[in-house]
Amino acid sequence: MVDLQSQYLHIKKEIDKGIQEVIDTASFVKGGKVTDFQHHLESYTGAKHVIPVGNGTDALQIALMSLGLKAGDEVITPTFTFIATAEVVALLGLTPVVVDVEWGTMNMSIEAVRRAITPRTKAIVPVHLFGQCADMEPLMALAKEHHLTIIEDACQAIGAEYTFSNGEKKQAGTIGQIGCTSFFPSKNLGCYGDGGAIFTNDDELAGKMRAIANHGMVVRYHHDMIGVNSRLDSIQAAVLDAKLPHLDEYIASRQRAAAYYDKAFRDNEHLLIPERTAQSTHVFHQYTLRLQNVDREALRAKLQEAGIPAMIYYPVPLHMQKAYQDPRYKKGDFPVAEQLAECVLSLPMHTELDEEQLRYITEKTIEFINQ
Repeated sequence: MVDLQSQYLHIKKEIDKGIQEVIDTASFVKGGKVTDFQHHLESYTGAKHVIPVGNGTDALQIALMSLGLKAGDEVITPTFTFIATAEVVALLGLTPVVVDVEWGTMNMSIEAVRRAITPRTKAIVPVHLFGQCADMEPLMALAKEHHLTIIEDACQAIGAEYTFSNGEKKQAGTIGQIGCTSFFPSKNLGCYGDGGAIFTNDDELAGKMRAIANHGMVVRYHHDMIGVNSRLDSIQAAVLDAKLPHLDEYIASRQRAAAYYDKAFRDNEHLLIPERTAQSTHVFHQYTLRLQNVDREALRAKLQEAGIPAMIYYPVPLHMQKAYQDPRYKKGDFPVAEQLAECVLSLPMHTELDEEQLRYITEKTIEFINQ
């Protein structure tokens, strides 16, 4: 699904140099490489504050902790997403409220969010799934109307750009009050281990989240709030700082691969290509088809036999996960998410895909469909 080894070989000198500098200085925790990367990422995204943390899940948890929510407060998330989005809500004793998604974009349905808001709702966590922003302008207006905080889960969408109706453009993760991202190795901007970051333009929230990520400490050994230990280590920061100047190039490579897939599949009634919106660019963390009248497992097996990996993101919506079963929800309550879980299939998508590989993948996929 990804080819990190080939990607590394293209920038080997930069990566090796950055890692060696960390080793030479022995600044493994909170070293200069972390600060350098933080400033460079602030410049790239336009965020006033970037807080590097241990991983994307920590980023989401710290963001929620900074809001001072109380047990029973409700946080709205889409039901078709990776588990971390709801996991952090539950871990903090808050109440996850899940909503359905749109069939085409697979992102959160704004109308579903509107119907889910109650007096107990305190925050909304839209997920920019697979690399395209949720429809943020109406969501921001809805949140403002109800005095709610928006925490963007941009873990799959770093570098995606959202355009408002007035022409203003903002990067994924910098639109709501807080944004979160992950640097898991397979992400568009990935390190060689775990890593994450939080974005905000709010000075007060930034200070609070920095303290929470550092054991709730502002002055050394003086703990003003309950915190956690979550930090991006210097070696991972060195890797990310070497990769960041290439991020736009990586995105363009993914978009070219997606365009190839689109052309090959566009007229096939059994293979629905990812829907694009006019408001957001798509950075294609994943290229996800919706299969129609296709035996998904048989197709996966055929592709696997041909040496082509294919993944299902995600086979079980949140409301049907054993750990998150809730008497408020039952099978059938979120029909779009449930249908997607049964028909989505993601093909290889990374920066090193060449035309020969893409032709082979598309030919083998269509060969199965036409048999």
